[in-house]
Amino acid sequence: MTGQETAQGPKHKRDLTRRKVVAAGAGAVVAVGVGGAFAAGAFAGEETAAGTGKTAGTSGEACYKLTSETTEGPYYIDADKLRRDITEDQEGIPLTLRLKVIDSDTCKPLANAAVDIWHCNALGVYSGYESMGSGGGGGGGGTPPSGTPSGTPTGTPTGAPPGGGGGGGGHEEPTDDERYLRGTWRTDRKGEVVFRTVFPGWYQGRCVHIHTKVHVNGTWTDAGYEGGTTCHTGQLFFDETSVLATAEVAPYSANTTSRTTLDEDTIYPGNGTEGGLLKLKYKKGAIAKGVTATLTMGVDPGATQDGTGDSVQPGASASASAA
Repeated sequence: MTGQETAQGPKHKRDLTRRKVVAAGAGAVVAVGVGGAFAAGAFAGEETAAGTGKTAGTSGEACYKLTSETTEGPYYIDADKLRRDITEDQEGIPLTLRLKVIDSDTCKPLANAAVDIWHCNALGVYSGYESMGSGGGGGGGGTPPSGTPSGTPTGTPTGAPPGGGGGGGGHEEPTDDERYLRGTWRTDRKGEVVFRTVFPGWYQGRCVHIHTKVHVNGTWTDAGYEGGTTCHTGQLFFDETSVLATAEVAPYSANTTSRTTLDEDTIYPGNGTEGGLLKLKYKKGAIAKGVTATLTMGVDPGATQDGTGDSVQPGASASASAA
């Protein structure tokens, strides 16, 4: 999502019955701090940690509030890769993202939901939009204008500045076939899903973030996940201290784009974990060795989100933007 994103959201929409995903195998991964652990099949180098935390809905645990809805941005590519390790060949600080999805009303875990995540690389570039530069056009790429501007502007400017923290249009069609740092996977019976990726970088007009969607009522087939509705569209955020620590590590240290802080960001709702602020764990002074990020997301499985941050009323068409 770039400075081109707005609260108005993308205009382009796609019928979810056309959702197709390409299956790619991987074992289940441990989820610590989000209501327990998976029993088997951890990524190499990870340990299972059974019995940690509480499962939503158990005695003594308060129900989570509904996680904030945000705009999906112009660079969503509809469930292109069914996989948990989305790193491909991208360099960066290893990031293990552990999410738990629950019904915000009952606190019961949502099993077999499809969770999408996508984000830019360490230098702020989105796969599928490499030719558009950092953030898909929000600070990088293109040829600067030449010559001396002529004429005097008249009238009152409207909208946000170009390449800033929230102005622009809707969905952008992909410009290439790259799909790194994008993936979809299902939640287990505890509502848990784990992704392996790298810590995102930044681009002009936005703080460091990861996009996410949760889809329910679809069908898992040999081809992947089809149909259903999108019950949550959000973004996941990183605290400023951790981002500053990554900026000292290559390749992030080569990113010269002006960075927007969490407090300056126009999309982050400012309400902590309810707004998508991740809980991060890493060794102090050695963030380059890897980070674990966890979050429990409370969603309304009966809602249909259109990618703008607003719910579609019951009876409306079950569709979602592809941006």
